[in-house]
Amino acid sequence: MADKQPQLNGAFYGPSVPPPTKTYHRHGHGRGCACCLLSTIIKLIIGIVVVVGIAVLILWLVFRPNKLRFDVTSAQLTQFNFTGNQLHYNLALNLTIRNPNKRIGVYYDAIEASPFYKDQRLNTQWLPPFYQGHKTTTVVAPQFNGQQLVLLGAQELTEFNAEKLAGVFNIDVKFRPRLRLKLGAVRIGKLKPKVNCELKVPLESSATSFTFFQTTRCDFDF
Repeated sequence: MADKQPQLNGAFYGPSVPPPTKTYHRHGHGRGCACCLLSTIIKLIIGIVVVVGIAVLILWLVFRPNKLRFDVTSAQLTQFNFTGNQLHYNLALNLTIRNPNKRIGVYYDAIEASPFYKDQRLNTQWLPPFYQGHKTTTVVAPQFNGQQLVLLGAQELTEFNAEKLAGVFNIDVKFRPRLRLKLGAVRIGKLKPKVNCELKVPLESSATSFTFFQTTRCDFDF
């Protein structure tokens, strides 16, 4: 006779089963943090630009910088003639540099000086460094001599012959100073302005020239 199984009344007395855990996904949280970081960086950059701009404005109002003045006050040309395509030349200049500023000193770390004829470089001289104080004038005297290959086209050759006949030659001299400014106890900048001097220089040995050199203001540009 088979054993009878006990009847269950439906009650379960084992350990309780916990309900399933609900998982929540927060979409876009990482993207929001990236946007906040980008916004903070942009605000920081804008703040720095504003502070620097205000500082520059204050410095300008305090020091009121004026352009330096470059004038060629005298020029001596004792040789300027061609042998074939070789130009023989001897040119000496007096260059006056004026610092008109009341509160700004200027360090001239170097000055590159080069004469040009018909857009062709003849020579390059490096002038010695110096310091220029407030409202002072300095005279430098570059000299250029030697010979250089200069190729002239038909039009340029015609211009040379006309200048030779007049005894006055159109010579451009370009200066490339390397500057630092002194504002009080602070030295700032590594500036490289361009100074271009368009000269009309009489040849001293020319019997046809009765022209005297006139002081020439040079173009100064950053």
